[in-house]
Amino acid sequence: MIRTIRTTVGRENAVIETLINKIKNNKLDIKCVFHPGELKGYIFIEGDTEAINQTIKGVPHVKGIIKKQVKINDIKKFLEVKKIEIKVNKGDVVEIIGGPFKNEKGKVTRVDEAKEELTIELLEAAIPIPITIPIESSRVIESAEKSEEK
Repeated sequence: MIRTIRTTVGRENAVIETLINKIKNNKLDIKCVFHPGELKGYIFIEGDTEAINQTIKGVPHVKGIIKKQVKINDIKKFLEVKKIEIKVNKGDVVEIIGGPFKNEKGKVTRVDEAKEELTIELLEAAIPIPITIPIESSRVIESAEKSEEK
């Protein structure tokens, strides 16, 4: 049985570490614990109800458990490996391909690979305003390395 645990946003990995240690130390009957990066504040756990309840009891940053059982088909998309990896570097000029700033161009000022986010400054703005967008919402139109060669 797969259940969903609600956690403090940004603390999912710390919760997973604590849960795994608790599972190993107490030899609890839990088959799987995982956190899809796209779902902030949620962790999936597979095991019997009693073991799940025992596992999450007293763990910091756990806000609760959603009682409704999760079907494997509902979370299958989170288990599939992403084939496309976009390589973006600081100084690259990108076009935003999704979200409220779609079709805007900006210069990358920071790349956060752990969160898969970019901080960019919009090129056509009167005042340079840094915005943070997901890496997959961007497309490199001019590489910093190529512009240095010119």
